[in-house]
Parts: sequence; structure tokens; C-alpha cells
Amino acid sequence: MKRCILLLFTLIIHTSSHAQPSFQLPPYEEFKLKNGITVYLMEQHEVPLINVSAVFDAGSINDGSRYGLASLTADAMLFGTQKYSKEQIEERIDFAGASLATYAGKDVGGLSASFAAKDQDQLLDLIQQVLVYPVFNSKEIAKHKQRTLLQLSQQKESPQSVIGAYFNSFVYRNFPYANPTFGTKSTIESISDEEITAFYKTNYTTGKAAIAVVGDFKTAVMKKKITALFEGWKTAGPRMVKRVAPDLSFDKSRVLLVNKDDAKETTFLIGGKGVDYLNPDYVPILVINTILGGRFTSWLNDALRVNSGLTYGAFSQFARNKYAGTFNITTFTKKETTVPAIDMALAVLDSLHKTGIDETTLLSAKAYVKGDFPPNYESGGALAHLLTDMYAYNFDKSFINTFQKKVDELTASRASEIIRNYFPSEHLQFVMIGKASEIREQVKKYGEISEKQIKADGF
Repeated sequence: MKRCILLLFTLIIHTSSHAQPSFQLPPYEEFKLKNGITVYLMEQHEVPLINVSAVFDAGSINDGSRYGLASLTADAMLFGTQKYSKEQIEERIDFAGASLATYAGKDVGGLSASFAAKDQDQLLDLIQQVLVYPVFNSKEIAKHKQRTLLQLSQQKESPQSVIGAYFNSFVYRNFPYANPTFGTKSTIESISDEEITAFYKTNYTTGKAAIAVVGDFKTAVMKKKITALFEGWKTAGPRMVKRVAPDLSFDKSRVLLVNKDDAKETTFLIGGKGVDYLNPDYVPILVINTILGGRFTSWLNDALRVNSGLTYGAFSQFARNKYAGTFNITTFTKKETTVPAIDMALAVLDSLHKTGIDETTLLSAKAYVKGDFPPNYESGGALAHLLTDMYAYNFDKSFINTFQKKVDELTASRASEIIRNYFPSEHLQFVMIGKASEIREQVKKYGEISEKQIKADGF
């Protein structure tokens, strides 16, 4: 969906002696419809395209014990509306050379679309139909459930595809982030059409919704169109669910060993508590993680791939959600080198804590992060999603506008403080997918072991 756009950010040249350019979020208009929907409109006239992003409080965090319900509901919204059948929806999208997709993540459900400006009336009508008037075709839902079951089965043939789901279940425990967004065999099979309809009516509500439109249009004209299409939408009131952030602290190291009898490799993930979406130190965390495992020349990749040949790649990340997040290091290696690879990953993490980061390395990472940041928002689609993320996660444009300043302000001494506060060093949590009979005894040293079979339902 990314398309190159010539200029999306206003370039402000500071007059300091270092004259550091700083990217700013382009201007936009924000308003609220009478039914509660927040709307963002941002004009971008470099190419004749329009991108739309819509979000609702309809993520898998609301699944309860019906894992996969949010995802099935989002998918089923494209299976027909009051005006259009599933086939007509697909034909209209294809004929216009457009894209339109629905999705559910952990925190939100939503829609994204991209289309030529000349086709805006046709596509905006289609978007309204999908969001406001889905009919949840039983026949199409049944077929989609069968496809989903096949995908769930195929995913387990690829440990890298599912190790994150096992890790979430392992560390989030009783909090809803533990549940697999795409469901499990038993839950997908048992979810009814009535449950899908009820989930839609309960969670796709105007009181907790935002729509962002970015692209080649006049704001005054688009404002009238969005108001006419969506202001008359009446839904149930927004649910007020009080959630307490999960406790991701651990008093001991644990190992989840997932047996895959035919595995020739061990895929492993080492991690622990991370940060939530609004953590004020996320920018310096990102810079330091770039050094540890966030780029090809990271310490982890150098150690495990370049210098030792133990893997084809190793990386680390902070996975952020609204209420909590995790840190993890992940890679894979031959089953014979499971312990050397894990030990090396742990040694790299340990060196981050014991030796810290020198000024030269820090300057390199800061330049990398500053150079990488603006291209993340080079497309209208990315900007539309940014605006709806601002709504969903309750942050403002200062995140964009002060990003490079925060990168520049990071010092080596401050980096040491960030490492100490946010990069786990003890009571680490391990997930390993491999042939348990051949690695079980070797990996006992990492913590208390529990075991699962990859062929068993769920995670």
C-alpha cells in the first residue's frame, strides 16, 4: 500500500550551530460527528490518491473465551452488505484498482483503503456499506472458517509464525493479550454467526471510533462527504470496560518447551516485560534496541549470524500494546547448536548491561533511527494509520514532531539508565520450539520447564 510521495513532511531547519533538520507532521483538520466519530482530514496533493483508515474498540482484547471472534467479525464485514454482495464488493475494488481490507489486532479492529481520487465517491460509498451495513453472510462465514482452520494448521508447520503466540500465552497469562488473535481450532469451529453479529453490534460503536482520510481532496468538500455518509449511523453506546494493566514481573526464569517431532531446528524467543504504547521513554528505548537487535548490523546479528554462523538472523524488539508490552530476542538455529546460540544471545544482552554503549556506537544508532523514521510515514496510507493510532492509543502529534529531538537528546549516561530500567536482565522467560527429546536435558539450565505439543490445539 506504500506509494512514494514527493514531500509529506514540512522540513524545519533549526538555526542552531548544528542545523539539524526536523520532520513535522503535516497539517490536518480534526472534528467530531454528532454521533461521536472522530474524523481526521489531511490534504496531500502530490499524487491523485486517497487513503482511509478507520478504527474501533473491536480488537481481540474483547474476545473473552471466544478466541478469534474479533478477527472473524472483521473478515466477515467484507462478505456482503445491504447494497452489495461479496462478489460485487470484490469486483468494484478490482475494477477501480483499489485496495480495501478489514482487520482486528489485539487492541482495535478497523478498515484500511487506498484508491484513486477520481473514484472517491464509489469507494467511500463502499466503505460506508462495509462499516455500517454488513449482513454477515452465513454461507461465506462457513467457508471462511474452513480456510481459517487450514491456515491455523499450516501455521504450526512454521515455528517462526507461531512462537509469538506461545510467548504471549506464556507471559500474559490471564490477561486477554495472552489469547491468540486468530483463534484456535476449537474456538473457530464453535463460534456462531450470532456471536459474530453480536460482537459487531457491541464493539463497532460510534462513541469509540475514528476515521482518517489522507490524500488528494479539498478538506471542506471531504468534510461534507464524510458527514453525510457517517453522521446518521446510530449504534449502541460505547462499552466502558475498566482494565488493569497486567503484571509482567517474574520471580524466576521459566522455559516453555514446545515439542515438534520433525524439527531439525530450534526456534527460540527470550524475553520479559516491555513497555506499553505510551511509555515516555520509547524513543530512547528504540535507539538502544537498534544497537542490540534492531538492524542488520546489530550486536545480536553480528554475534549470531556474521561472526559465528549459528543462524541466518537474530533480532530484538519491544512489542507495544495499549495496556502492556513485551521485550524479546528471537532467532532459530540447528538443533545441535541450540545451547550455544541461546548462550550467545544471553551474552550479548549481558554485555549491554555490563559494558553499556560507547559514544561512537550511540551516534551511529541515532543517525540510523533519524534516517529511518521519516520514511515510515512517506505514504498516505501510513499517515492515515498514524492519525487513527493517535486516537486509539491517545497520543498526539508531538510524538512525531519531537521524535528527532528526543533522539538527539539521548546521551551515553542516559542510555545506561534506559538499559537498566527497560531491558530485562534476570528472570527471563524462554520459549523454544524444537525436538524436545533432543534438547530437553540441555535447556533445563535456563529455568523451570513446562512442555506443550505443537500439534495440540491452541498455544
